[in-house]
Amino acid sequence: MQNFTSSGRRIEVEWFTASGGSAERMARSAARPAVLLLHGADGLTFADGYRLAARTIAGSGYHVAFPHYLDRTDDRRVAYSRLRQDFPLWAATVRDGVSWLAPQPSVDARRLGIVGVSLGAALAFEVAASDARVKAIVDYFGPLPEGLAARQPRLPPTLILHGASDPIVPIAQAHAIERLLKQQGTPYEIRIYPGQGHGFTGMAQFDSAARVARFLGQHLGPDQA
Repeated sequence: MQNFTSSGRRIEVEWFTASGGSAERMARSAARPAVLLLHGADGLTFADGYRLAARTIAGSGYHVAFPHYLDRTDDRRVAYSRLRQDFPLWAATVRDGVSWLAPQPSVDARRLGIVGVSLGAALAFEVAASDARVKAIVDYFGPLPEGLAARQPRLPPTLILHGASDPIVPIAQAHAIERLLKQQGTPYEIRIYPGQGHGFTGMAQFDSAARVARFLGQHLGPDQA
């Protein structure tokens, strides 16, 4: 477990080394791209699922940092009554996480991405809107942050993955993100999974993982350095 400080708060980070050997050997080898993996409003309630995702991404050759950004507000999962007031605090913490990640040994600071799930995806958009260090976003059924479209931010290439029957984050949010990216001329991909809700099962789970691997390879791969 590693950590960084955000506004005086200690933020725990779980680290998953890119495939290719031990952390020590990786530090001596060529720098690798890296991603922040941002959990949803469930926080660490289903942490093992996020850890499995982190290991899968690391297996494709990316360092993965899984920050416990709710440490900023001393929460284990989101308190919805405070969601609006806490969102800017978490966004600041994620931004601090990017600053922590960039200089890590064996990390190529020119190839940083964010994989966000639900609330984590909203935070990814909020941070990337003002931080050009983020070169790619993977959006798992996330909403567009309130007011972001009106600010007309320049977002990085984005992969949108959403369930057509999502009862928590309506599919309209995926299309709103798509419209914003299209207006900007930003490269993006979108895949809507029929019959899937707020979370993927079966073939949608495998298909989305394959799309993530291809997308990250395209936008954070060696030829993008």
